[in-house]
Amino acid sequence: MLQPFTRFTGLAAPLLRANIDTDAISPSHFKPAELSKHGFEKALFLDWRRCPDGTADPDFVLNQDRYQRATILIAGQNFGCGSSRETAVWALRDAGFRAIIAPSFALIFQTNCIRNGLLPLVLTTDVHQQLIDETFATGAPSDVEIDLLGQTVGAVGGARHTFAIDARTRTQLINGLDAIGQTLQHRHRIDAFRHLDQQRRPWIYPNPTTKASATCR
Repeated sequence: MLQPFTRFTGLAAPLLRANIDTDAISPSHFKPAELSKHGFEKALFLDWRRCPDGTADPDFVLNQDRYQRATILIAGQNFGCGSSRETAVWALRDAGFRAIIAPSFALIFQTNCIRNGLLPLVLTTDVHQQLIDETFATGAPSDVEIDLLGQTVGAVGGARHTFAIDARTRTQLINGLDAIGQTLQHRHRIDAFRHLDQQRRPWIYPNPTTKASATCR
């Protein structure tokens, strides 16, 4: 069970480059302390965070004090392109991000976001630019409100913009379902099929009694 995404307000950080790939988001050379799906927050933009001498780059947006609490990333088009590594999504999730807003996403990255409870919010180019202007116009960071139930987004205290989203994706995120959880929503149909199929093709299903008897011989 994932954390449901219904309504969320968080500090937005701008990373407006286009074509940011998954190796930039979570470099392949990063090795977690143990084999796990968690603990990737230190991998997030690891190579971009550092200067050539290994010190923190003060110009990189997520290193700046004012964006330390950021939980929403506003990015450029084709975010998450490149290889299909899921660790890119894990790095964003483990660093506390709940949503990425961009004009477009690489399809596999977008799918991985949904399966891990992150909202990959696609906005038209015009609305995306309006949101950027409204959120960062003063130079100071601003919180952004996302209402997945009402399908609106906007800077706190500013205009509300509607967005379109696939109905299945919306339902999955609102209910906090991963791929297995989504499948189990149809468990009654799965059980009904198995019951009927077992009557039609009993030889397909293991029979514990028969197996035990065969073992005894």
